[in-house]
Amino acid sequence: MRPPLPPGPRPDDAPDNAPDDPALLDALRRGDEAAFDRAFRAWYPRMVGAANAMLRDLAVAEEIAQDVMFELWRRREQFPPDTALRSYAFRAVRNRALNHARHLRVERDGARVAAQEEAQEPLAPSELVSAELEAAIVGAVEALPPRCREVFELSRVKGLRYAEIAEAMGLSVKTVDAQMGKALRIMRERLAPWLPGGERL
Repeated sequence: MRPPLPPGPRPDDAPDNAPDDPALLDALRRGDEAAFDRAFRAWYPRMVGAANAMLRDLAVAEEIAQDVMFELWRRREQFPPDTALRSYAFRAVRNRALNHARHLRVERDGARVAAQEEAQEPLAPSELVSAELEAAIVGAVEALPPRCREVFELSRVKGLRYAEIAEAMGLSVKTVDAQMGKALRIMRERLAPWLPGGERL
């Protein structure tokens, strides 16, 4: 059973006055709804902001933040004693936002393929090459290490600036820049056959 939903504060700079992780986890295990309420009020605005920065959809961002907080309440007795609840909650928000963005991309690509099949027109050679390249790019992105992939997708798919990515992921701008550089190096290696002068396998 989930506790009553507190009215979420909206200012981006809402103070984080929630109990620290050990005290909060202990309170949640005891079913302390007041502790949950304090955590919700302290974290919710920033969680919404992080998801909205990735999705540009406030309604979905709010839904994701609420779902994560209620999941935290539902699973409160399952967390190990040393769980960093705040980090867990914000990581869960980022993961759900990325999954939502991927789902939207899959739906968009599926609709495009369905439209082509419905037209029953064979793809021209240039379109075949484009489709093969797109598949190669998708495969290269999926092969990136998790953090590299997240940074790359936020930058190249969602169009976020490095400072926005740093805020959404809780990293420094320098770390984002390093992860992006690593992602681009890996992408160049995997897509070498498609680059000028390369040969397709």
